[in-house]
Amino acid sequence: MWIRRLAPCFFAFLIACCHIGGVSAQPAYFVDGYHGGIYGHYPANFTRFIVDSLRTNPDWKINLEIEPETWDFVSTNTPETFQEFKDFSQDQSAGGRVEFINPAYAQSYLWDISGECIIQQLARGMSKIREHFPNAVFSTYSSEEPCFTSALPGILNSFGFKYAVLKNPDTCWGGYASPHAGELVNWIGADGTSILAVPRYDVESLQPGSTWQTIANANSPDFVKAALAAHINHPVGMCLQDAGWRNGPWLENVGDFYQPSVSSTWRNYFERVVSREGVADWRFSQEDVQVSLVWGAQVLQRIAQEVRRAENRIVTAEKMATLANVYRKEPWPGSTLDEGWRTLMLSQHHDCWIVPFNGSPKGTWADKVVRWTANTCQRSDDVIDHSANVLAGKQTNDDASYIRVFNTLANARTNLTTVTLPAGWQHDAVKITDSSGMEVPVQPGSEGADVQTISFKASTPSMGFNIYRMEKIAQRKPSHVVAPMITNGLFAIETDMYKLTFDCARGGTIQSLIAKNLDGREMVDTANPRRFNEIRGYFYDDGRFFSTADKPAKAELIAMGPLRTQVQITGEIDSNTVTQTITLVQGEPRIDFSVRIDWHGSPGIGEGYSQHGGFRSEDDHKAFYNDRYKLLATFPINLPRQQIFKDAPFDVTVSRLTDTFFENWSAIKNNVILHWVDAYDKVQDVGLTLMTDHTSSYTHDTNNTLGLTLQYAGVGLWGRDYTIQGPTEVHYALLPHAKNWDRAGVWNAAASWNEPLVSKMFASEQHASNTSESLLQIEGDGWEVPTVRLRDDKLFVRLFNPSAADSKKVLHYNGPVSKIELMQLNDQILQKIPFKRQYGAAVFKMTLPRFGIGTLRITP
Repeated sequence: MWIRRLAPCFFAFLIACCHIGGVSAQPAYFVDGYHGGIYGHYPANFTRFIVDSLRTNPDWKINLEIEPETWDFVSTNTPETFQEFKDFSQDQSAGGRVEFINPAYAQSYLWDISGECIIQQLARGMSKIREHFPNAVFSTYSSEEPCFTSALPGILNSFGFKYAVLKNPDTCWGGYASPHAGELVNWIGADGTSILAVPRYDVESLQPGSTWQTIANANSPDFVKAALAAHINHPVGMCLQDAGWRNGPWLENVGDFYQPSVSSTWRNYFERVVSREGVADWRFSQEDVQVSLVWGAQVLQRIAQEVRRAENRIVTAEKMATLANVYRKEPWPGSTLDEGWRTLMLSQHHDCWIVPFNGSPKGTWADKVVRWTANTCQRSDDVIDHSANVLAGKQTNDDASYIRVFNTLANARTNLTTVTLPAGWQHDAVKITDSSGMEVPVQPGSEGADVQTISFKASTPSMGFNIYRMEKIAQRKPSHVVAPMITNGLFAIETDMYKLTFDCARGGTIQSLIAKNLDGREMVDTANPRRFNEIRGYFYDDGRFFSTADKPAKAELIAMGPLRTQVQITGEIDSNTVTQTITLVQGEPRIDFSVRIDWHGSPGIGEGYSQHGGFRSEDDHKAFYNDRYKLLATFPINLPRQQIFKDAPFDVTVSRLTDTFFENWSAIKNNVILHWVDAYDKVQDVGLTLMTDHTSSYTHDTNNTLGLTLQYAGVGLWGRDYTIQGPTEVHYALLPHAKNWDRAGVWNAAASWNEPLVSKMFASEQHASNTSESLLQIEGDGWEVPTVRLRDDKLFVRLFNPSAADSKKVLHYNGPVSKIELMQLNDQILQKIPFKRQYGAAVFKMTLPRFGIGTLRITP
């Protein structure tokens, strides 16, 4: 049709003529623009193309989701063109032609990272954009990819955003949001905050013959007519083109589209087009984020582990640096931490996760993640070590006799900690006493090790430290330890909290798990066809399932003492060696598992494509979606009426799924495990939590079998062969508990697993005079402090309430303070918080809604 080639300026004229002539020509709207950046795709001269296209098409408006660092490159390499573009973007009103959307520093998916990382992505991204565009206004959050998560409304509101968009019609490779009726919704987030949003309409179906688009990606006539018939009076489609595509206005370069379609920014659409009357509320669940990646693929598994490790280390570093600043006036290591955050954010780029094998001469995305996260971890470890030295005093190898144990969490805790003995203490027997002179149990490390370590239980106050004294003693008489015996192929170990029985004849799977702290409850469903901690998957080249339970395994006690018991299970799956280490700690309800699989070559694991033909991108069925065939660690739980809860960034979702399994792009279910998944029986008031060291997928079926995806090897997105390279190593943990996840403190238990105690040996008695300090105390359990940092000589404390109800807490801040303010994320003051002084501390009250976040600014 000749009319589709007309510039958008014709559409306004056409609309006017239709109305003058009495003909109804209801317009549709179209959001156009670009996505990408210097790390993904942004050619050196692309800004010139944008500027020229804006000039050629005076009614064309664009929405930009460009990696903020791109503007560093553009302003340096093409300064004149950049100035021309700045002129176009000067008008940031609803009538302007350029809107900045999704300013996240590295365009993360958001649902696969921590809540604090989401805040940093947005805060640092907006800051970088404003370096180049000081008048930039951020009013609409919109993304080309499914970069959505349930906590976004509260976060966006706090940053000053007014609107959001829950559609990504042109790039649904990684998934899409659930549909919803109406042209607008009040998107209600985890904390009850709402933001005005455009949903993926319930008439906006997935594109037939595609596994990456909806019918709104080019305002097809069918899409617009269906929307109008559903009383969506201002239908809007969207395409954020990849930077580098030289299309100018997108609708000029597609097939048939609805006419008239008017070009618009999102800001213009919300403020000058759409009506806000009768907008429905939508309590958006994390399961409304219907996303999936090639879960279990080794490359993705390693990326997720590296990112998780870096996330944990950098917030620990910030808290340690804060303690050093407050108690020793140590300068804040701002530039070191800023660069650590920068490389962490880059490793969270969605392209790292969805196209890990794509790359450039500088390496693949997976290669870059290794470098980026290594930089973050190195900088974080340097800050942690330096801060500990400042707080504890320099270690003297021969005479260090004190141990300062730091707790970076908001709740007091007692956990096992391990230190390496100084050179002058190697292979000596030691005793450790707390500040009151009470001896605490000690367990030496493995005998014969090159470096001697000791472990002990340390009790620490919230956000602070305790000091322990170490002394050399005469060699203790070894305690008599009765090693477990294998009887009829069964190997049993027992601690104060559990009795575990391993079936060596069936691969060392767990035949029985008795939870003494739960009145001796048996946690294993012995009638289930799957076995507890069985590793099982379909090897498609062999055309059959293999399991560790197929062959006998060797069980060996590798540590047993007053504190820690460790069992090593060595078995096989097919002909590949599987080594599992199970660790139990006295008084600790968490059971830790470490799995290593040493592969022979790269066997195909998963459904495979033989029964469906070869891979084609447009086929709805995808083998890498089908978790039934992947290598899983399975946990049949003796809880007959299970309900699944799972954490998300600043949220916990109760699952609505009957089971987690799907095979088709058009049927994606949210089966993502971020940090943990909990199976809970309300009638028995008992649950079991599965924690993992990386974002992945979990499984749950109607037989009450919980599972964790360990391996997929085969064809993935775009037909890429996701092979196995080297061993697979995964860490996970199980936490049987009474009551539901909230009352059982699962959120804080996971935080404790991710942020272990930090211990430092030192010699100075002067530094030992302060035996205990707690910078921040929160009365009662439940709240989390995701991070604490300094900025402009003020202390910023992030608080999060994961509890099941709104709660008011009393807080004690034990540092110099003249003023306490509750802040928005955009640094707007919400309120000044009155405080009183008690025993040298500032004591004040604060209320947060369920899943609410708050930021305190404390002025010394």
